[in-house]
Amino acid sequence: MKTDAQLITAARNDPDAFAELYRRHAQAVHAFFASRAQQAAGELTAETFAQAALSLRRFRDEAGGSALPWLYGIARNLLYRYQASRRVESRARERLKMSLRTYDLDTAAADDRVDAERLAPTLSAAIEALPLAQQRALELRVVAELPYGDVASSLGCSEVAARIRVTRALATLSRVLKGAQ
Repeated sequence: MKTDAQLITAARNDPDAFAELYRRHAQAVHAFFASRAQQAAGELTAETFAQAALSLRRFRDEAGGSALPWLYGIARNLLYRYQASRRVESRARERLKMSLRTYDLDTAAADDRVDAERLAPTLSAAIEALPLAQQRALELRVVAELPYGDVASSLGCSEVAARIRVTRALATLSRVLKGAQ
């Protein structure tokens, strides 16, 4: 079996030799990043090996044939630059009073949207079938988010009557939607 140093020498002309070096050490380099920059571990691992591929001629065998210390050196430099750029971005966001947004996939919200789109025609028809007083009470309380006192004033009824209209409308819609599922 070839040492890492031999693979690096061969990798200057043989991509398969570099692929073997990658297979040997990718997991260790990824673990290094995962413990320090979890969100970017995959990207930083890939960049480490890209930098290594570009600097094969600068490799010096100072660890008895192992390339891991050399790869960790590249990884540390990349991690330093990554963290420095994150600090700059954080300070800029703070000065601009911008919050950090994440773009993780919210599957529950996506499922809810799909269900809502599927049930929209049924829901629209059910709302239209409600008595006009219940429709209006539902619109004011649920859509406009008005307190019951304001709903009652808008409808010209007591607060108790407004609550009853909203409750009946919601109960009717609930029954209709349960039957649609």
